[in-house]
Amino acid sequence: MKKVILSAAVLASLAISNNAKAQLVDEQNVTVTMDLQPILQLGMNGSSNVDFVFDQISEYVGGITQYGATNLNVTSTVNWDLYAVGFSSRAALGFWDQQVVYGAGTDANAIDNLPLTLLELHQDKANPSVVLSGTGLTDDYSAAFTQVQGGVSVGQNNVYVSATPYTRPAIDAKYIAGSFALTDFVVGGTYLITNASGVGGASDYYYAIDYRIVPALPAIFPNASDFATAGGNNATADDLVTANAAGAYAQSGVYTMNVKYVLMEN
Repeated sequence: MKKVILSAAVLASLAISNNAKAQLVDEQNVTVTMDLQPILQLGMNGSSNVDFVFDQISEYVGGITQYGATNLNVTSTVNWDLYAVGFSSRAALGFWDQQVVYGAGTDANAIDNLPLTLLELHQDKANPSVVLSGTGLTDDYSAAFTQVQGGVSVGQNNVYVSATPYTRPAIDAKYIAGSFALTDFVVGGTYLITNASGVGGASDYYYAIDYRIVPALPAIFPNASDFATAGGNNATADDLVTANAAGAYAQSGVYTMNVKYVLMEN
């Protein structure tokens, strides 16, 4: 009996030993995927309608300025450029759309072809781009509006005009931030957090835009420039007398255009 018991004990021990060396293994896998979607977001604060109503002689002579009417902010994970485009259904000709005519409208000297470039813009800080430095070109809208009595500065603040607003402006056109050059841009970031240029309104990701129109008396819009030359960044006058003839003036009525702000990946 003892031999049998010892043999059973040995067999049990051997069985346990063999089981320890031959463990069963099973597994399941989880695949982890990271999808980095590009973000290119332009925010705009301010009214979508900026109205200029000229019903006082002083407004014709001194113009009207709408300060801080539009505030633009950028949030982006990619390099970007930002530009403004003056546009209308007649943008290919460079003119505002006329919606209403006051009076008979039969005076041959009353012109309804008003240049889109009569609208002037001013941005609160300079374009951080440096590609045009030293070229003599004004590559943004950061120059202060000139005093009306001090003479005009054609091309300095005139809005860039194009019938193809989503085509990147050429190197001689104005950009609010960035430039035509593919090697010159603003890096991804946001106005919401501190960065090299600051945070919030102080940063390169935030721009306050002023608008100005100066009709003069009679209304010939002396600051208007020729949109078709040098991308609108030029000193070629396009006031109503220059574009038409002596005695020309703006026909009274309601005119509309829009300014498209385009944020584009560089």
